[in-house]
Amino acid sequence: LAGFEPTSDSAPFFSDDSEAEGTEELDGAPGQRPDDLSPSGVSRVRSVLTVSILCYINLLNYMDRFTVAGVLPDIERYFRIDDGKSGLLQTVFICSYMFLAPFFGYLGDRYNRKLIMSVGISFWSLVTLASSYTPKEYFWALLLTRGLVGVGEASYSTIAPTIIADLYVKEKRTQMLSIFYFAIPVGSGLGYIVGSKVDYAAKDWHWALRVTPGLGLIAVVLLLLVVQEPKRGAVEARPEHHLHQTSWVADVKALSKNRSFVLSTFGFTAVAFVTGSLALWAPAFLFRAAVFTGEKSPCVQEPCDTSDSLYFGIITCVTGVLGVASGVEASRRLRKRTPRADPLVCATGLLLSAPFLYLAIVFAQASTIATYVFIFLGETFLSMNWAIVADILLYVVVPTRRSTAEAFQIVLSHLLGDAGSPYLIGVVCPLCTSLGVSSSVFIQQLCTTTAGESVKSK
Repeated sequence: LAGFEPTSDSAPFFSDDSEAEGTEELDGAPGQRPDDLSPSGVSRVRSVLTVSILCYINLLNYMDRFTVAGVLPDIERYFRIDDGKSGLLQTVFICSYMFLAPFFGYLGDRYNRKLIMSVGISFWSLVTLASSYTPKEYFWALLLTRGLVGVGEASYSTIAPTIIADLYVKEKRTQMLSIFYFAIPVGSGLGYIVGSKVDYAAKDWHWALRVTPGLGLIAVVLLLLVVQEPKRGAVEARPEHHLHQTSWVADVKALSKNRSFVLSTFGFTAVAFVTGSLALWAPAFLFRAAVFTGEKSPCVQEPCDTSDSLYFGIITCVTGVLGVASGVEASRRLRKRTPRADPLVCATGLLLSAPFLYLAIVFAQASTIATYVFIFLGETFLSMNWAIVADILLYVVVPTRRSTAEAFQIVLSHLLGDAGSPYLIGVVCPLCTSLGVSSSVFIQQLCTTTAGESVKSK
């Protein structure tokens, strides 16, 4: 982000050329109620309720994504599939999600966002419910339904942050975004926890996929009854009727020239690559490590031991809260010294997370506790990025292009990140074993110790 120069499509990093000067002056007007002065057309109470509902939906969004990972050993045994095919479950979902994101980004910049999200969430909930009834002979049907879930989630993820951006500015916006993005690691962790506990209680992994659909339909009702569509750009002293609406092609050209947007997107792609593979394979890796060291027995019949999914879920929840909060606070303090605080904090988080995640792999054969400690530290530093990257996008892109920008950030980060990383890990691990390129016998045996197989010494 060095050398960034503001253009008509962006604002400098926290410069004096504020995007919301008019709003702050209005808030201080004497003798008037702040609720009546909201340029967005939404009262403060309704704004807080809106953010709360959007956070709840985001929580469900990520719960749904990672419930499958929480019961992955059961799914592998039920359908009798290997790591390569099970890795496709996440890859198919991410592919449909990212390819449809630009379409919903285009709609979100031009039409009623509340209605688009309501339809998308309803569709995603119904398809998730349908996926829980897939017969064991039709693994392709489970892949298809997981792909369709991505359709519904794309309609929400590209639009929800832009609504928050039209309700708040400056530090208030950062605070609300940090709350919104708490839902990513917390929801992901709850996905592991709910999936593993429901699987254990019902003795059937199918029931784990039937939790979020009901909660999703409740979210649709709240969205329709409570959330109010704010005016685009009004809180930034740039009312919507003063903003120039351009064609989709013009939007894409302008975004491609916005260096802060492009570079932050590529940086976030690295985060997506790591989190995608970690999210799907970490619980399975921990389980197989325990089998290898003799702490647990291999899974020979359903339900498999999902306690590692439970522990990993708890760690993900806690580290998510700590990481997002510490990232936002570090950025707030560093802004007093440099306007480039946000990208510096993001880069530092990534650099610090890498060695701890590597150590988690190395220590898996020696100490389970050490492995969990290193995962805890690695995930904490990795989570520092979530709210900050979103905030960067919102303050360097004008309101009429934000949904499109969100969509293209989703496409690039997933296309080069977590769309392929889960499948890549599933394919490369046994391939390395067969070629003999793994320098560690431990890693080789982890790859060959699939759910339902006993460990064979080499």
